[in-house]
Amino acid sequence: MGETMEPSPAAEPVTEPVTDTDIADESYADLVAAEDVLLFVNAAVTATGQREFRSGAAEQRLSLDFLHEYVRGNYRPLYAAALALDVNDHNAALIVEGLLRTAGEATAEQKRAEGRLIAARLAVLPPQRVYRLFRALRAAGVNNRRTRAIQRDWLTARPDPGLDAVKYRRGLKSAVRHIHLPARALDAPPGAPDAPSEPGASGELGDFLFRPRARVRYSHPLLDAHRRARYDQRAIYELPYTVAAGFAARHRVPRERFLERAAPRMTRLERLRTAGATGLDDDALGSMPLTRLALFVLSLPLAERAGRRAGLEAALRTAAARAAGPHAGTWGRVSAVLDDSHSSYGSGVKRRRPLAVALAAHHLLRALAAEGAYRGHWTSGLTDPLMAHPRGPTPLGIRILDALEDSPGRLVIVSDGWDNAPPGLAGEVLRLWRTRLDPGRRTAVTHVNPVYDADGFDVRRLAPSVPTVGIRDAEDLAALVEIARFTEGRTGAAELRAYLDRRTELFLGPEPAPEPAPEGEEC
Repeated sequence: MGETMEPSPAAEPVTEPVTDTDIADESYADLVAAEDVLLFVNAAVTATGQREFRSGAAEQRLSLDFLHEYVRGNYRPLYAAALALDVNDHNAALIVEGLLRTAGEATAEQKRAEGRLIAARLAVLPPQRVYRLFRALRAAGVNNRRTRAIQRDWLTARPDPGLDAVKYRRGLKSAVRHIHLPARALDAPPGAPDAPSEPGASGELGDFLFRPRARVRYSHPLLDAHRRARYDQRAIYELPYTVAAGFAARHRVPRERFLERAAPRMTRLERLRTAGATGLDDDALGSMPLTRLALFVLSLPLAERAGRRAGLEAALRTAAARAAGPHAGTWGRVSAVLDDSHSSYGSGVKRRRPLAVALAAHHLLRALAAEGAYRGHWTSGLTDPLMAHPRGPTPLGIRILDALEDSPGRLVIVSDGWDNAPPGLAGEVLRLWRTRLDPGRRTAVTHVNPVYDADGFDVRRLAPSVPTVGIRDAEDLAALVEIARFTEGRTGAAELRAYLDRRTELFLGPEPAPEPAPEGEEC
């Protein structure tokens, strides 16, 4: 008989040694990931898909949509973490929509983390932006269980559903239908200030939305005022301004009289928009957000600015001090180069936005610097910031030289980066300063850019050695300067991930503890 063949021992797996090339490849991949995420953050802070001075709305949207698709597909956890940063509302809504539309690409753990970030971001977005997002999800046919739960939680957490039913009626009605939410779930609970005060009043929100003629009166004051405003002009002034304006036009109420009587119910920003008609006083301006206040100031004729100088400057100082908060006076000696060239006009839909950011940054940097240790240099040579208006070329290189002569500890450049008088001088000045005159970095230089460059998928940079970051509201300047250090290439991907984790933790707060299991059951 033949010999019995014994099985050969299983071959041991061969482990490839880790080479220097593998480590280098991994480091390079991390560096590329960090650069891609920072590029996206710059775009998400600055771009709104609207026309800019040098590019149209279609170009802006195409460029921004590509960035969202690319970063979401390649770095999904970091893409979601951007919700914890100071990205603008337009991009925050796009991130939420993108995450919900591609839920099938996420793991269970990623969905859980995304859910907390989405809920926290929706809580701070303007309601009209959220309802617009919900309509986009409905149009796209996104109606999975997670999407319905997120929308239900946001709707049921609204402080006054009656106000939403009157002010955002179409959006609320669409959302309730989309997620099949019973309208009675939105009614105020018993004992709440807006709870039904008479039998049979429960469910009135559903009647208001879907059967408006079913009731002859409502217990909620806003719902009943909306009903009465059809025939009673007095009820108009009990409604939110945007709703009341429609009824006023229907009743042909003179606009001056309407604005005068509607002023007490206007929001802060509505009063700012109608300030020319309602005569908003200078004391009230100090409560406005700094960048919006700067936009208002720049919208005034030069003669009116001069006549209201004391009040306007006091309001700008008050708003800047509030924006600086605990950082006021902590930045030491600061110089700034501020762009008021012709391109700072922006566009018809973002009129004077870049110039407003520069004006607001001027006052904020003065508040952040030590007492008497700030100096601003405008590209036009302007010495009276209150009289700023877009004019002339952009001689950034010359103004940077002027600012460096101040020997500041920190130099901040607020510009769209189109250095053209002469072209390229700013980049060369900054390169020589960093490599020859200040290699020890005694002066920290940061470029904040309020304009997104659609062709470059980023904000335009002046020099590779200068950290550059996008900005939309000057109030975010201190936080953005911290992000800017990552764009210089001196920190790695690990530091960036740690920073994003820290910002996410601060944004979300402590994670809620799991509910204890019922007695007698094991966890």
